[in-house]
Amino acid sequence: MLLCSSPSMFGSVVVVPVPEPQSITYYQEMLQSNLKDRFMCATQGWTQNKDKQRLDKIYTELYITAGASIHISEQHEVRQIEMAGKKTDTEKPVKPSDMFKPPPEQYRPIKTVLTNGIAGIGKTFLVHKFVLDWAEGRTNQDVDLLFPLTFRHLNPLKGNQFSLAELLHECIKETVGIKEESKFKLLFILDGLDESRLQLDCSTNETQRLKFEVTESTSVDELLTNLIRGKLLPSARLWITTRPAAANQVHPDFVDIVTEVRGFTDQQKEEYFRKRFTDEERSNKVISHIKSSRSLHIMCHIPVFCWITATVLEDLLETREVEELPKTLTEVYREFLWFQIKQREEKYGSEGSEKCFQDMKSLAKLGFQQLQEGNLVFYEKDLKESGIDVRQASVYSGVFTEIFKEERGRKNEAMMFSFVHLSVQEFLAAVYIVYCYNNRKTQVLEEFLGAMEKSLQSKSGHLDLFVRFLHGLCLESNQRVLGGLLGQPKTSPETIQRAINNLKEMNRVDISPDRSINIFHCLMELNDHSVHQEIQEFLKSGNRSGKSLSEIQCSALAYMLQMSEEVLDELDLNQYNTTNQGRQRLIPAVRNYRKAEESPMTVMMSRNPHSSLLRVRLEKCSLSETSCGYLASALKSNPSHLRHLDLGDNNLQDPGVQQLCGGLQSPDCRLEALRSDPMFRLCAEMNVM
Repeated sequence: MLLCSSPSMFGSVVVVPVPEPQSITYYQEMLQSNLKDRFMCATQGWTQNKDKQRLDKIYTELYITAGASIHISEQHEVRQIEMAGKKTDTEKPVKPSDMFKPPPEQYRPIKTVLTNGIAGIGKTFLVHKFVLDWAEGRTNQDVDLLFPLTFRHLNPLKGNQFSLAELLHECIKETVGIKEESKFKLLFILDGLDESRLQLDCSTNETQRLKFEVTESTSVDELLTNLIRGKLLPSARLWITTRPAAANQVHPDFVDIVTEVRGFTDQQKEEYFRKRFTDEERSNKVISHIKSSRSLHIMCHIPVFCWITATVLEDLLETREVEELPKTLTEVYREFLWFQIKQREEKYGSEGSEKCFQDMKSLAKLGFQQLQEGNLVFYEKDLKESGIDVRQASVYSGVFTEIFKEERGRKNEAMMFSFVHLSVQEFLAAVYIVYCYNNRKTQVLEEFLGAMEKSLQSKSGHLDLFVRFLHGLCLESNQRVLGGLLGQPKTSPETIQRAINNLKEMNRVDISPDRSINIFHCLMELNDHSVHQEIQEFLKSGNRSGKSLSEIQCSALAYMLQMSEEVLDELDLNQYNTTNQGRQRLIPAVRNYRKAEESPMTVMMSRNPHSSLLRVRLEKCSLSETSCGYLASALKSNPSHLRHLDLGDNNLQDPGVQQLCGGLQSPDCRLEALRSDPMFRLCAEMNVM
């Protein structure tokens, strides 16, 4: 028996027996019991004032796909959502319980799974269900011990020294006493890599050590780095979840399989709303309304947005007589915010209204300042920088439970705060800017005026939704609902009309096709449906070459074609009468076509009974770097229909060539033939072809 000793108060030595190590079954049962207590019940969203329900009862299955590569999308997550619900024949759906089961063609076991998905798509809920299924003996019973860890709770430990066992003891008390982790079949879950503030080096740096002892004490950063790199407990399984933008922090060499949480399919959306609204008539009304609004229907691929929408519609249908339910994103978030304000007033009375508005403005300011930094999770330092006292932040999280949440570390010393979803933060950021504009807060007027400019210049489009909310909040109808929160409105109908006209007339050559599509979305948030209606009529007309299309109409057309439920057979841009800039704005639509023809850009496809082959001819068309970027995106897409690419007689500059080479190097690229002398030479040098 191992003994330890310590001096007593009288100076003598007291011998304290250390418990003998127990069997693995003892620790497993204790751990499973604890995990069942932690994950058996849950709430939809973060509501704290409602009874928790069994996770099994409120959980709706998610659509998850498996692939072989990590493809990092630089697009704003809302743009990714628009493609997330589109299933293809080549996708491989996977059940969470099967993620560590190698496919038939792969003989080696799967050690590390990386699961990516946009914010709010259901990754953490999926982890909770996975853990609960193991704890209750349903799945993955070949695993002896499962350790769920989150980067939110690991971040505050930065700078401390631990051995792996000590780190587990710190985070999961039921692991105390387990001395020989390496003898057991272990599964570590690292949830939320995108929220990590640790210095992880998961590259293929050859200077790294070859082996790391399990008993060695070091920083949390190095512990996790070596766990991911397989230098520490090389036989242990590892599941990492992250938003797409952070997935490249882990080199592909350390990942055996990549899965993607795609959120809800259309069928799963309906299942969710029927669980939420048990009355059949009401659930049918809600589902019908969501289908009638393309924006809402697309956003409902995200489970969190389903919850936000359900919260809003439930409140409107139960408590208020409304002529029309909200259709735009701004209207939904407006009602969601007003619901929170109303809940506060019911709790504290009307005299608390002004205090409520002040608290909400403080949260809105925090949202705006942290949006600029790209942060979703905030710590004490971040709140101080935004002028919020941490003690007051606890009050916010206690009142606005469905917007702002506080979490604490195990020792009640590490407080973390976050909004329920990135889109809520973006909406509140827009609220803050409009409030400052209405109240002549001159220090942020420049931000208001420059927001669209920053959005148009952004390659990732990270401000796209923020800008859409800004335009939507300019409407008097939206400002009226939020009342005193925004101050006295300064936008007249004439100002709104000028904004609409400016959006329609934007034709700068440096606007990327995706950014220009967001101009179309801004018009929709302003309740201007004229362009949408014009394109619908245009698509129904028989003589498409007879009508001249403006640049904004081309953006709308590209969006509508791209969002078509089916992969369409033919796109002939020769039938469209527009400018070169208009054609550039149509390029995103190529992603959704099997056969396409452009003039002077010609894209055409040959068929055979076994595959969809897309031939792209882009001869003599002065391809820009942006155009090359979109071709690269098409080459990287899964599935990619491109088989033949003709770039003859184009003076391709180095940036455009580099873009195309990035597409050619993608594991998803299926190109069979490439014509372009400069490209041939460069690709040969890069060993692409």
